[in-house]
Amino acid sequence: MSEYDEGRVLINSIKTEIHKEIIGQNETVDNLLLVLLTGGNVLLEGMPGLGKTRLVQTISRVFSMAFKRIQFTPDLMPADITGTNIMVRDERGSSFKFEAGPIFANVILADEINRATPKTQSALLEAMQEHTVTVGDLTYALPDPFFVIATQNPIEQEGTYPLPEAQLDRFAMKLLVEFPKKEELRSIVTLTEGYGVEPAKPVVNAQQLISIRNMIQQIPIAEAVMDRALDIVMKTHEENKYIREGASPRAAQHIVRCAKARAFMNGRLNVSFEDIDSVILPVMRHRIILSFDAVADGIDEDAVIRTLM
Repeated sequence: MSEYDEGRVLINSIKTEIHKEIIGQNETVDNLLLVLLTGGNVLLEGMPGLGKTRLVQTISRVFSMAFKRIQFTPDLMPADITGTNIMVRDERGSSFKFEAGPIFANVILADEINRATPKTQSALLEAMQEHTVTVGDLTYALPDPFFVIATQNPIEQEGTYPLPEAQLDRFAMKLLVEFPKKEELRSIVTLTEGYGVEPAKPVVNAQQLISIRNMIQQIPIAEAVMDRALDIVMKTHEENKYIREGASPRAAQHIVRCAKARAFMNGRLNVSFEDIDSVILPVMRHRIILSFDAVADGIDEDAVIRTLM
């Protein structure tokens, strides 16, 4: 069996273990894996109680890596995330020692991220992009692999703060967690009541994940297929009554990376137009800023992007 085949077997095992605890949400799980396989960060949005936190906790068990959960609240401070310098006294006198915060793990669950103030939210900016944390004059490297999986409630809910555009741009995808169908709801209730629950087991470690990520990066993409990703980003910067600000270059980067991961998950070593089109919406929806006309006409980001496609 080739290393590519072994990688795909691991991915199938990951999905099997996740769905032991997560009912439905197939598209959300698939897109979440696409991002994790490319080393990106994910933003999950949905009403409270839809299983966003449970999904991330299940993934942390399947990915046998260090996991930390940070509950974002209005009184959370940046040092509560990154860590801080504390004074230590010994026989030689006093000195400062860095006390690492919960951000120093492989998988970070930033739970209800938009309930913290913008100052605290910004503490994640450097970590999400450069995978480093700077405290005082020193910069500390975060472990590899490193992912931030954030959950947020819809912005119109009480006690929420909108994420800054700079921080939104650092999420590879924004996934909308939908309310389950009736039969899925029945299965969820049965599962949570403890009938026949089989917990997810660890499947992949850090080194295996890095190996899969390297294989995905090497998948070739034809120029015409790449142009599909570039063209959709460029269209957001053309004259459009519904778009105030278009997507950044990061959008094109993540479209290509996630399309490669989708091809790999589907057993192909080449990227198709379908791979590109399937990831455009979740990669782009949080990267365009709508105009007042869009708000007045009741047009959302998904509708604008579908029109451009």
